[in-house]
Amino acid sequence: MAIRNEELEKKMENNENNSLLSSLQVEDDEHESKESVLQRYFLQEWKLVKSLLDDIVLNRGSCDLSSVHKIRSIMDKYQEQGELLEPYLESIVLPLMSIVRSRAAEQIVASEETLEIIKTLCIIIYSLVTVCGYKSVIKFFPHQVSDLELAVSLLDKCHKTNAATSLRQESTGEMEAKCIMLLWLSILVLIPFDLSSVDTSMADDDYVHRDEPPPLVMKILGFCKDYLSNAGPMRTIAGLLLSKLLTRPDMSKAFTSFIDWTHEIFSSVEDNVIDHFRLLGAVEALAAIFKIGNRKSLLNVVPIVWNDTSALIKSNSAARSPLLRKYLVKLTQRIGLTCLPHCSPTWCYAGRNSILGENISSNVKGDSNQLNHAVSMDSSSFYQGESFLEDEDMDVPEIVEEIIELLLSGLRDTDTVVRWSAAKGIGRVTSRLTYSLSDEVLSSVLERFSPYEGDGSWHGGCLALAELARRGLLLPISFPKVVPVIIKALHYDVRRGPHSVGSHVRDAAAYVCWAFGRSYYNRDMKSVMEQLAPHLLVVACYDREVNCRRAAAAAFQENVGRQGNFPHGIDIVNMADYFALSSRVNSYLHVAVGIAQYDGYLYPFVDELMHSKISHWDKSLRELAANALSSLVKFEPEYFANVVLGKLIPCTLSSDLCMRHGATLATGEVVLALHKDNYVLSTDKQKMVANMVPAIEKARLYRGKGGEIMRSAVSRFIECIARVQVNLTEKIKRSLLDTLTENLRHPNSHIQNAAVEALEHYVPAYLLSMESKGVNDITSRYLEQLTDPNVASRRGSALGLGVLPFQLLARDWKPVLSKLCSSCAVEDNPEDRDAEARVNAVKALVSVCEKLTDAEKFSDFFSEEDGISLFLFIRSEVMCCLFKGLDDYSVDNRGDVGSWVREAAMDGLERCTYILCKRDSLDIPCRSQGFNSITELHDKESAQNDQIKSFFDANLATNLVGGIAKQAVEKMDKIRESAARVLQRILYNETIFVPHIHYRGKLENIVPNEADIKWGVPAFSYPRFVQLLQLSCYSKYIISGLVISIGGLQDSLRKASLSALLDYLQSTETEGQNNSREFALSTDILWVLQKYKRCDRVIIPTLKTIEILFSKKILLNMEAQTTVFCAGVLDSLAIELRRSKDFSKLGAGIAILGYIASILEPINIRAFSQLLSFLDHRYPKIRKSAAEQVYLVLLENGDLMLDDKVDKAVEIITETCWEGDIEEAKSRRLQLCDMANIKPEEILKATSAESNKIVRQTPTADENASYSSLVGSAGF
Repeated sequence: MAIRNEELEKKMENNENNSLLSSLQVEDDEHESKESVLQRYFLQEWKLVKSLLDDIVLNRGSCDLSSVHKIRSIMDKYQEQGELLEPYLESIVLPLMSIVRSRAAEQIVASEETLEIIKTLCIIIYSLVTVCGYKSVIKFFPHQVSDLELAVSLLDKCHKTNAATSLRQESTGEMEAKCIMLLWLSILVLIPFDLSSVDTSMADDDYVHRDEPPPLVMKILGFCKDYLSNAGPMRTIAGLLLSKLLTRPDMSKAFTSFIDWTHEIFSSVEDNVIDHFRLLGAVEALAAIFKIGNRKSLLNVVPIVWNDTSALIKSNSAARSPLLRKYLVKLTQRIGLTCLPHCSPTWCYAGRNSILGENISSNVKGDSNQLNHAVSMDSSSFYQGESFLEDEDMDVPEIVEEIIELLLSGLRDTDTVVRWSAAKGIGRVTSRLTYSLSDEVLSSVLERFSPYEGDGSWHGGCLALAELARRGLLLPISFPKVVPVIIKALHYDVRRGPHSVGSHVRDAAAYVCWAFGRSYYNRDMKSVMEQLAPHLLVVACYDREVNCRRAAAAAFQENVGRQGNFPHGIDIVNMADYFALSSRVNSYLHVAVGIAQYDGYLYPFVDELMHSKISHWDKSLRELAANALSSLVKFEPEYFANVVLGKLIPCTLSSDLCMRHGATLATGEVVLALHKDNYVLSTDKQKMVANMVPAIEKARLYRGKGGEIMRSAVSRFIECIARVQVNLTEKIKRSLLDTLTENLRHPNSHIQNAAVEALEHYVPAYLLSMESKGVNDITSRYLEQLTDPNVASRRGSALGLGVLPFQLLARDWKPVLSKLCSSCAVEDNPEDRDAEARVNAVKALVSVCEKLTDAEKFSDFFSEEDGISLFLFIRSEVMCCLFKGLDDYSVDNRGDVGSWVREAAMDGLERCTYILCKRDSLDIPCRSQGFNSITELHDKESAQNDQIKSFFDANLATNLVGGIAKQAVEKMDKIRESAARVLQRILYNETIFVPHIHYRGKLENIVPNEADIKWGVPAFSYPRFVQLLQLSCYSKYIISGLVISIGGLQDSLRKASLSALLDYLQSTETEGQNNSREFALSTDILWVLQKYKRCDRVIIPTLKTIEILFSKKILLNMEAQTTVFCAGVLDSLAIELRRSKDFSKLGAGIAILGYIASILEPINIRAFSQLLSFLDHRYPKIRKSAAEQVYLVLLENGDLMLDDKVDKAVEIITETCWEGDIEEAKSRRLQLCDMANIKPEEILKATSAESNKIVRQTPTADENASYSSLVGSAGF
């Protein structure tokens, strides 16, 4: 039997070897195909790069800098995936370096032009170094022995040049050339010959100093010492070159000399920039030397270097420079590695194989033939083997203790880079110690997790544990004392003022768990992962920071993939993936709920939410945690009702604001979730829940810091118990109503909104059945508060009225609607004006209308006459109020706050339109019949329009579409977007048809029924809505909004709107003068000037629009209409410019007068006379502007004066200083008036008469009357 077993094992081994060879062969094939795939697909710009490189090679490096910068910009795209460029490196670097080499040979006798060519080539090569790393690039550098002196000579030439600019985009290659030459030398100095035999200067008879290093070496050392004080990348590359040069066997004297030089640098540290960078370079160079140097040679200089390092790390220079501390820690660890013999201790944990094929083959053999001896035996017996006793006799130098102590202190450094370097040093040094010493190091590392240590110490300790685990230096026997520390680190979060610290600690703790999964076998990790898995998933789902959530999920995924045997592990990994955890809300409410359904995760999740998250410092996180807690109720309702609520309710009275706020929210959400899960709370629990708010008020927790936060939480709690309908006493009901009413009066909008949402559910649940006087007076109380001087009361009462139920509103519907309508108007007293109150009133008005016209309750409460009265009131008063809301352009220090009212008014108009149309549809049976299209239905209804009176008629439809279209062409993107969407919904509503819309077909062409249209983009929306100018019923609305955009301050909006208008005017016109587009436009502009007299918000942009159109020769060639239009404009300017102090208004008016005075019509005399009146204006800037216009008018229209007087007038205008003395300006104006045969007295009389005429015609200048006049003219 034994022989058969041996033969069977041999056959299995042969089969495995054959399969391994075949897999390796397949791997080679796959590797070749991978490179071909890379060359074919990944570098998408390869063809362009190759063509540019071919041109460069063809011209032997001569090229334009733009081509070089183009190649560099392409390479920069691969900064994070440099491996994609590696298949191309040889084809890029080899030809370029060949040109550099050949050009360098020419440089000995060549001019500066050759050096410039080399610099441009080095820009390309250095861009590859930054993307792929120098190790991948220098493999393709030429490395012949003869190249050494060539490279040194070229570096000498580059060393003498300085960069003209520090901007990378404007670099001409000085810095890049130096870096590439240093890298080239770093491989050339490795030639296997004595450097003295290569140096041609050694052959000269004049060379006497045979004991010193060769001149070539001295020159290289000189360059490197200079570059060590550089702040750029040359410092690091110079250190690399020194490490390669000074560690050669024939460079012992140069090495000793360099150590002496560094000792001088360390000893004479001064507080200036140059010395600081030189110090950084010296330390970095020493670290590189100790990394690759021979141990025997380095041991001789260890005492000197260590003394300098230990002294320097305690200096003020190190305290101020994290980078210096990082380099010193790196140098310290490498000194420690030098002092310890290089050996692999047998006590280390032999971890997993990194080759997938070996892992697979080892799994096939089974437990009887494991590759790792540590897995085949019990860990406790293995760690007591003989190798431990042998290692105990190792002689450890005393200096190592100091080095380890310094590295341990580096773990608590304030900067992450220093802690990370110290952690790697701990791992490297520990790998060369005995087991007993390594255990002492581990104990010292665990001391960094003391509660008295800071977050930096915890972070450094986690990094050190991860390094020990990755290197197999953390044995499974130490897990019992390590795992509890890691669990604490996973939840580390320390409050500091208004925020907390600890995200970097939690991230590092997840890294430790990730390292565990990669380093240990399942047998040793089984019990550990049972402890860590719930905590990892808690962090993955509920951590505040996205990087911590993803790190914990990655650690869990690593352990699932490598350890296996996780119940539902694959399902959880798929659920908690990288992208699902990017959203905090998704992690809390979806990912966590999906994971909680599996055994073992629900209770850790609940504990984390209750003990950490509902008391978190972040308010939004507490609110999210409350919702997350309620989402877990469905898995264990009994547990939440008895245990969770029992813990939460006492916490609502906690002295900690965060705790009581989170507990109040969580209690309400849990109670609501239990109700949704059909779980009925016991009587005792309901009493506890009902007494929560009175207890909070009794403790006076609304006062002081955090009172506002508690008010919003209490409102949400009341909403939850109202939806559940928890049993309340009459006293508590009134108390909660008073609480909500008080919260409605609070100035904080969040508190008001929370109270409104609670009131909406609370009143129907508890108060409709009560017949007390206080309940009946709710409506009257809120109506009285609508006129309260307190702004917050007006805001809250309006919102409260909007959510009252039908039964309370229907009793006094007319006072409610009337009061809300009056609240929507702009207040007469400027001090009482409040945009938010008007917005809330508009929203409440529409909401009340919808509730009052609810079909299910309407017929039961209202008689037929009352119903008709209600709809007539909505038609006449409510719609008129909303139309006035469209003219709310109030402005305060926050900007156009009236836009909030206009947006709410548009939404209200849409909803009230549906109310009226729905009511009309009940009276017209034919509307229920089927029609092939909306247009067919419109035609059918138009025929019946004369016979059937409707609440929504043609005049109302015109005002509705026109008012919304006006908003669609104004200056705010958000309002335009909203207006277009409202108009789109009105036209294409599938439930309620809106009739009587004129030109419905054209409107549907302009506003198509497409969901993804970006109406807020001016270049798209203006060309469409400008087409409405050809529809007379809408043109005045469009032009009154369009002039705001064309004459506004925003340049991009002005260009888009003006371009749309010009394209419209230049398109094919209809026949006849009276129907021309310019004629209609001029009429509409005159209407705007008359409609908005003395309203600078509209008049100023309108004047600017007219000026722009005149400059485009538009509105000046309409024959007889031009005179009519110009006369109307002059009439308007007479009143608008009189006594005006607005420079933009005056400037636009003067320019318009100049254009009108330049035309050959009788009207030009009047314009010219008005223009002359501004020559003695009180503002010098206006006088100068008027003089310029007079000068241009005289040049263009000589008919205004006799020919012999024109030159004299021009001379007066040009020679007079109009910005100087006003008396001189007056005398010059009189001279000009005399030359033009214009009497100044007549100008003043004409202007005054016109002004008085306009004023008499316009007793009021209230712009808010615009829509009311339109509605009034319609007969309402």
